[in-house]
Amino acid sequence: MDWFSDFFRSISDNYGHFFSWSDIAGTLSDPVSWGIIGSLVLLEGLLSADNALVLAVMVRHLPKEQQKKALFYGILGAYLFRFLAIGLGTYLIEFTLVKVLGALYLFYIAYKGLFKGGGEEGHTENKGTSFWKTVLLVELMDIAFSIDSVIAAFGLSSEVWVLFLGGILGVLMMRGVAQVFLKLIARFPELEQAAFLLIAIIAAKMLAGAFGFEMPHVVFFTILIAVFVGTILYSSAKKKKEIDKEA
Repeated sequence: MDWFSDFFRSISDNYGHFFSWSDIAGTLSDPVSWGIIGSLVLLEGLLSADNALVLAVMVRHLPKEQQKKALFYGILGAYLFRFLAIGLGTYLIEFTLVKVLGALYLFYIAYKGLFKGGGEEGHTENKGTSFWKTVLLVELMDIAFSIDSVIAAFGLSSEVWVLFLGGILGVLMMRGVAQVFLKLIARFPELEQAAFLLIAIIAAKMLAGAFGFEMPHVVFFTILIAVFVGTILYSSAKKKKEIDKEA
C-alpha cells in the first residue's frame, strides 16, 4: 500500500502548489513562465476561436440574460476541470509512458488538423432545451474543448500556475476575443494550419522529454515566433500573388 499513500501524498502536494504564494510569485516574476503562458494563450485562441461560436449557437435559444449565465457557468466548469486535470496531470506526466501517450495523441491531433481537416467543429443546436440542461451541455462541450489544450500544455511545462494561468487566459481569450482570432484566421487562413504544426512541435518536445532530451525554452520560443511570423508573411505573399494573377 506504500504506492497508494505515495500517490495521494504526491497529488496533495501538487494541489498544494495552487495555494502556495511562493509558487504564484515565482510564476508571475519569471519571464520564461510568461512566455509559456503567452504561447498557450496564442494556441488556445487559434485552435478554439470557432468553439466560442459553437457555444453561442448552443445557448441562443435561451433568453438573453440566461445566455450569459449559461456561458458563465460553462467557464466555471472549464476552470474546475483544468484545476482537477492539472493537479492530477502533474503527477501522471512524470511517468514516461504517459508522456509518450500524450505526445502520440498530440501527433494524432496535429495529423487530423493538417491532413484530415479535423480542426473543424460541428455546430450544435439545442432548440427547446431547458436552462440547466443547456448549462450541462455547455459544461460538457467546454471540457471536450479543454482536453486537447490541457495535454498540449503539459508538453510545454509542468508548473501548475503556469498551466492554470495559461488555461484561464486561454478560456477568456476564446470567449472574449474569438472574433479577433476569427478575423485573423480569415485574413491569414494558413494560421489555422500553423497552429496544428505547433501542436506537432509540442508533441515532438514532449516525446523527446520522455527520453531525457529537453528542448531549451529559447529554442521553442524562436520556433514559435518563426512559424507565426513566417506563416503571416507566406499568407500575405500568396494572397498578393493571387491578386496580381487576377489583375
